[in-house]
Amino acid sequence: MAFLSVEQLNGQVSSTSGISVDFLRDWRQAALRLNAGHRTAFQHGYWLGAWYAAFHGVAPLIAVITDAATAKDIAIVPMFNHTRRGIRIVEFADLGVSDNNAPIVAGDASFDAAGAEAISAALVDGLRALPDRFDLLRFKKMPAYVGGKPNPLVSLGRSGSCSLNGNLVLTGDDYADYQASIKRMQMPRCWRVFSRHAGARFEIATDIARAHELLDVIDIQQQERMQQLGLRFVLNDAVHGRFYRDVARQGVAEGYAVISALVCDEGIVATTFGVRYGATYYLLRIGHAGKPWANCSPGLLVTERTMAALHAQGVRRFDLSIGNHDYKRRFGAEPVPLTDVSVALSWRGLPFVLRDHAAQGLRRHPRLAALAARAMGKAR
Repeated sequence: MAFLSVEQLNGQVSSTSGISVDFLRDWRQAALRLNAGHRTAFQHGYWLGAWYAAFHGVAPLIAVITDAATAKDIAIVPMFNHTRRGIRIVEFADLGVSDNNAPIVAGDASFDAAGAEAISAALVDGLRALPDRFDLLRFKKMPAYVGGKPNPLVSLGRSGSCSLNGNLVLTGDDYADYQASIKRMQMPRCWRVFSRHAGARFEIATDIARAHELLDVIDIQQQERMQQLGLRFVLNDAVHGRFYRDVARQGVAEGYAVISALVCDEGIVATTFGVRYGATYYLLRIGHAGKPWANCSPGLLVTERTMAALHAQGVRRFDLSIGNHDYKRRFGAEPVPLTDVSVALSWRGLPFVLRDHAAQGLRRHPRLAALAARAMGKAR
């Protein structure tokens, strides 16, 4: 009979299905298994390596899932575990900085719906068998596909259950045609207005020093914007600052980390930070100098100029990040559903799973969700 082999600290082995699951606690060991496989930009070694280094207060937990019969890797799941209010939780390596989360799926992996369920079940059984006595598994923002391969872990939840979604622009091969499709945004006019300033230019950082300089500016610009809106901003604190600069340090030279800007003699007017993997680019952060430059719409302009430059390099898929701001529709972005999963690993996790499922159910009924939110507000 095929079996599930789970390495445990006490040397015991549990057996339940035809898939082997090993857990690594050291990111450096797991990184050796990342040379091949389907993934999004957020499962890239540069992203995950920077994440585990920056968020060093968490406990890495990386699952390596293999076919027990052939010993071939099926998937790698980058996770961590932590304790919150006494509940021991396992999550993706994210903490809010990634737009999506997924396993890295082996290039030659092949499985149908039943196979996806078997992979997911093996992972859950493996987590339950560990001596850590975890209570809750939470996977958030999972895409249905990973580099053209089905995401097997989506089978643990209801497709599209996440309250967030990607925003994907498909430009096609002719960028002029795409520009014509968004002509109401008047990007050529905005560029002409900006170009009247001495030294006006668009640039993408090609070295680490310039990338870090632009990241310093985007930190300031975004913080000022958040203060105007009365919102908390954390992306420029010590931990997040280290994370983004490490991603840039590793990835800017080969074009994985994309830091772009509108610049003139008066200073750096607008900035973006994003990541590129293959023909897909994810826009993650935008900053601009505010009202004095409103006549050239610098946030929109730096986004469009970045898209144009990357299109010339072969990028055809532009994800404008989670969050449904109106400007994304104007760029022609279509929503990409994402899936959330909550699984009880012990009886202590069950109330949290029920609460998560109730929240997901409410999201399918906006009026009920609004009533519930008002009721909770009154209850406080």
